[in-house]
Amino acid sequence: MKHLFNLLMLLTATLACQAQKFKPALHLTKGNTYDMITSTSSAIQQTMNGQVNNINIAINGTTSFKVLNADDSLYYMEVNYKSLGMKMQMAGSNANFDSNKSDSTDIMSSILKGLVNKPFTAIITKSGKIKSVENAEKMISSVLDGFPQIQGAQKEQVKTQFLKSFGSEAIKTSLEMSTAVFPEKAVAKNEKWTIVNNIETTMTAKVSTVYQLTDVSPTSYIIHGDGAIVTDNATGYKQISGMPMQYNMKGTSTADIKADKVTGWITEAKIKQQISGTVNIKDNPQVPGGASFPMTVTNETITTDK
Repeated sequence: MKHLFNLLMLLTATLACQAQKFKPALHLTKGNTYDMITSTSSAIQQTMNGQVNNINIAINGTTSFKVLNADDSLYYMEVNYKSLGMKMQMAGSNANFDSNKSDSTDIMSSILKGLVNKPFTAIITKSGKIKSVENAEKMISSVLDGFPQIQGAQKEQVKTQFLKSFGSEAIKTSLEMSTAVFPEKAVAKNEKWTIVNNIETTMTAKVSTVYQLTDVSPTSYIIHGDGAIVTDNATGYKQISGMPMQYNMKGTSTADIKADKVTGWITEAKIKQQISGTVNIKDNPQVPGGASFPMTVTNETITTDK
């Protein structure tokens, strides 16, 4: 009888644990600053006229978020880049730019340095969605205006590239990969929920991710996600590098995320995206008659808070 009683007590405790609900969300403190250290690597393979071109890009940086104000559902943040770096390998050439460099002849590193400690603003919901990012474009334009040696078409091209990497939509896309992962309602351990995000970089795409609360430790929520990525062709052709281009691609993503149980801030995130398909270039002076070629992209992002 005693063993049966112990078994019933254990079963009751197990069922109670399984039924317990949790509500992962942001619980940030006004006046506090939270850091996000991010490293993203992209491996791009294109095949044009039978020739395979490999492009590798790595972007890393530290971004600080100071809570200026908060209400029942939103956080109003002052955002600053604290450091920025970029590496590129393509067609046998390498380039390395870093905001920590002190070399006036390295224009790209000097521009990155100019972006550091230039505040802009963001509004983030308690579920981690980025409601808006403001003044990033103005900040980038102001920094580029400080380089009179870059003028005309070259300036517009550089500006476009920096907006794609560090502008409002790029910031929103980058942040939401790690932060927009929380459920709208309380969930039990192993319960699943779906979140749809938009990617706005050189391509426009939708990411539909099924997340699962896989574990709850005394200090953290552990969340895993599996997603499907599909480009949005309804947007038509976009001007990229001065040419009208359209991406027809799809792929998958995986995410493993650890969030602080008290603040909800992401302490660790590992995200991988694999996308493949074709790129169409519309008839234009640079490519008469247009062109179409296959492309694959693999993105890996690691984010920590320190």
